[in-house]
Amino acid sequence: MENIEKNNCNSKNNQAAAGGGAVYGLGLIGAAVYFISTAAGFWAGVVGFLKAIVWPAFLVYEALKSLGA
Repeated sequence: MENIEKNNCNSKNNQAAAGGGAVYGLGLIGAAVYFISTAAGFWAGVVGFLKAIVWPAFLVYEALKSLGA
């Protein structure tokens, strides 16, 4: 009985992780399109793609900066 309860708990955690992954994936695509479309050259596009990978860090930084933290 205890194993069944553990499996149900793990199932709920996996569903939450999948939702977070979907949001990150859509954000990655959107950020890549934005950064690459505003790039002036090839290497700026490469840097834009790298920025798109770490877009949550930029988001958190700007949010904390606006709070005065």
